[in-house]
Amino acid sequence: MEELKKQIKEMVVRDLKLQGVDPAKIDDNTPLFEEGLGLDSLDAVELVVLVQKHFDVQIDDMDEGQAAFKSINTLAEFIAEKRKK
Repeated sequence: MEELKKQIKEMVVRDLKLQGVDPAKIDDNTPLFEEGLGLDSLDAVELVVLVQKHFDVQIDDMDEGQAAFKSINTLAEFIAEKRKK
């Protein structure tokens, strides 16, 4: 799970072009949006596409997806669960 979290952090910083953010310093519970990393609704759409592409998971239910994209922890748990199916 730690490796998955590391991959998510690196993908978020690299692909969403977060200037001056060190992936290793992102806390697993930091909110991805608003007061956390400061991602916005456009970033959310891009992040959904990135997660589906990089981790080969499908996000069918937007409510489920919204809950999963709260933090690195929730996103890693979501991806791990989807990969089991």
